[in-house]
Amino acid sequence: MTSGPRKLDTRLTHAGRDRKLTGGGVNPQIQRASTVLVESAEQLYAPGAWTYGRHGTATHEALKQALCELEDASWCAVVSSGLLACTVPILALAEPGAHFLVTDNAYGPTRRFFDRMLKRMGCEAEYFDPYIGAEVAAKFRTGATKAIFLESPGSMTFEISDAPAIAAVARAAGVKTILDNTWAAGVYHRPLDLGIDISVQSTSKYIGGGADLLGGYILTRDEALGARMKDTIADLGLSVPADDAYTVLRGLRSLTTRLQRHGASGLDVARWLETRPEVLRVLHPALEDDPNHALWKRDFTGASGLFGVVLKPAPTKAVHAFLDALELFGLGFSYGGFESLAIHCDPQLKRTVSRPKLGGPLLRFSIGLEDSDDLKADLARGFAALASA
Repeated sequence: MTSGPRKLDTRLTHAGRDRKLTGGGVNPQIQRASTVLVESAEQLYAPGAWTYGRHGTATHEALKQALCELEDASWCAVVSSGLLACTVPILALAEPGAHFLVTDNAYGPTRRFFDRMLKRMGCEAEYFDPYIGAEVAAKFRTGATKAIFLESPGSMTFEISDAPAIAAVARAAGVKTILDNTWAAGVYHRPLDLGIDISVQSTSKYIGGGADLLGGYILTRDEALGARMKDTIADLGLSVPADDAYTVLRGLRSLTTRLQRHGASGLDVARWLETRPEVLRVLHPALEDDPNHALWKRDFTGASGLFGVVLKPAPTKAVHAFLDALELFGLGFSYGGFESLAIHCDPQLKRTVSRPKLGGPLLRFSIGLEDSDDLKADLARGFAALASA
């Protein structure tokens, strides 16, 4: 009797556990190395030989094998931050005169990279409305447009792009596509299945899960593209400490279980916030009345715990009073850890072609692993402070 295809939970539990990587332990060895000794002089220059710690150790290999399981990729690179996961593919494709198309809802530091460093390299970034769909093809410049960068949903305004439509027109034109998949943690959204060339994610968020590490991954099924990015990583001298790789892998083992709790509590809190008189709108694509819900239901299999809330018009002083009154929600920019977080987004909304008409102050909540009733009580405390201010 043969078993059927194994579920993701099972694959993530067992991936990267070859005895050559673990030495017999349940987890891989934390192999810290700069110098690597080889068995013969011929091996010093053998193609593909592991000859220096910067290129990875057994610890990194175990992590890459497990991450490939996450999105059924054939090639993986791990880097030391989510931002590097976004920028390495761009650097691999960049050349003087290159043109890149970038979603207008991109993560702030990613946008800054396009506006600052890429411009200095003689490249141009052109922003587009995240809802553009297949019409993005009208912006292609023959021979110059190298890639389209997507973030879906956007990490502050939560628009979902029509990734399959964009991927189809890009592939027909020979334009590469990159999608930041951090919101769905690689579990609830599979860009490579939808035709996207490169899926990237910050492992600092849901995969790490403990708010105690920095990292990122790059996944593709295009071996030639992977080789090009590998060369870029080598040329830049990028590396990830073995201890960090180990910690990412440890978080990956429990990712699907934690993400279920984040998603369920996030929806519970989001639905409660919809009932509050102080709230103008909740930005959560899994809510049935959200304008992104149809695309979310088609292309996603679940939701994480990150969403936005637009308050009814209120002065900044009152918004700050709301945030300062919270006891369980920390005030911090990341997300995906076990703790709940909240930020005021208005000061960092950088849009040029599709600034959303929100109608009031924008807050973002990352729902952690606390009891959702306790979180709602904490938010009620914040609303009382908002009213008093």
